[in-house]
Amino acid sequence: MATTLETCRVPAPPGAAAELSVPLTFFDIPWLHFHHPIRRLLFYDYPCSKPYFLETVAPKLKESLSLTLRHYLPVAGDLIFPLNSEKKPEIRYVAGDSAVSLTIAESGSDFDDLIGNHARDADQFYEFVPQIDPVTDESEYQRVPVMALKVTLFPGRGICVGFANLHCLGDASSLVGFIQAWASISKLGGDEEFLTKQGESLPILGRSVIKDPLGIDTIFWKVIREVRLKSSSFPLPTNRVRATYILRQADIKKLKDLVLAKKPGLVQVSSFVVTASYVWTCLVKSGEQVDDDVLEFFIFAADIRARIDPPVPANYFGNCLGFGAAKIEHKQLVGEEGFVMAAEAIADQIKNRVNKKDEVLKGAEKWLSDINKMSGIRALGVSGSPKFDLSNADFGWGRARKLEVVSIDGEKHSMSLCKSRDSEGGLEVGISLPKARMEAFAAIFDDGLRFW
Repeated sequence: MATTLETCRVPAPPGAAAELSVPLTFFDIPWLHFHHPIRRLLFYDYPCSKPYFLETVAPKLKESLSLTLRHYLPVAGDLIFPLNSEKKPEIRYVAGDSAVSLTIAESGSDFDDLIGNHARDADQFYEFVPQIDPVTDESEYQRVPVMALKVTLFPGRGICVGFANLHCLGDASSLVGFIQAWASISKLGGDEEFLTKQGESLPILGRSVIKDPLGIDTIFWKVIREVRLKSSSFPLPTNRVRATYILRQADIKKLKDLVLAKKPGLVQVSSFVVTASYVWTCLVKSGEQVDDDVLEFFIFAADIRARIDPPVPANYFGNCLGFGAAKIEHKQLVGEEGFVMAAEAIADQIKNRVNKKDEVLKGAEKWLSDINKMSGIRALGVSGSPKFDLSNADFGWGRARKLEVVSIDGEKHSMSLCKSRDSEGGLEVGISLPKARMEAFAAIFDDGLRFW
């Protein structure tokens, strides 16, 4: 187990805004009851001693985190969930009260085993994951921090930086931006050079760029407010193993060629489409037998800042996601043409829904009811995107050796996706499954690449 060396609260520096309230939009509110925080771990090769870590590395991380919060005040804030009133939820920052919880720890675990791609016990990763403080009940509202951080030293070997955030704080684009800003300020030793480089793309925290003429936020809030917030916990024991699968550039090209040979007119045959389709078909083939006509779903989110009208600036901090849901009957997905059909279904969702300005938000007022209808369906989800390269966050120790999206343990079936560190143009897929299911998945995954 990791040994806690220090627990502290890191505030924004003196001179930051005294107070900030950020109302949640209709993009944020549906995530209020998402059943777990988003949990990510970045592992870095950095062989340093415990004294050097405590005297130099940890103080530098705390100082740079404080400087970063000056530009990302909501990260240090609390979610305010009103009770018995018409007020809507917000993220509130108050100088002198708001801060981010940061835990400094040390571990004697096998660093090289943890960063491997082979199947490893999923439970062991939770000692490096920060726990968000419990929900506090006040007379008129509930409050809970939106972020927690943990940095763990493996003496003489490396460092793990762990992040946990409520999804209502922001999507991958926003959180990766914050993490990369913290890393950059830490590496540069201050935020002056960071401001010089990023001045025009500092995060936009205001909500005026999100247009909601239908009052969808009010529609959602009337439903969401009926259920009080619950404190988060770790899903232990997971009874799962975690493994990473690499699709090299040559593998991705082979998969694209296979799709285009069967469907030459198909557009949007991207690396994401063929990777998602391949993992989806392998996962379903590795599972239990079900009736032929049972529907299988692949559900994905997409950053739609540039895809809506009017467009939202790329540096907007918050959630701005649209969704796609491809569906295929089980017998078709496990059949000989299953992979190609999956690619066609996902590509169609991207072309005709996610990428069309007049379609991407069509029926948005029904998102909550649509989500409820999908409860209990057979589905694979995806966390992360090659578009947002979190492993590139360099605290001065180089590129991260490994990214683990621990929160996929809390889903029945979900995959993480990021750029491959060791294979130029390749992708890394993270999977969390029971051990026997993982062995079946691995065999199908490897055989498919070998024989196609």
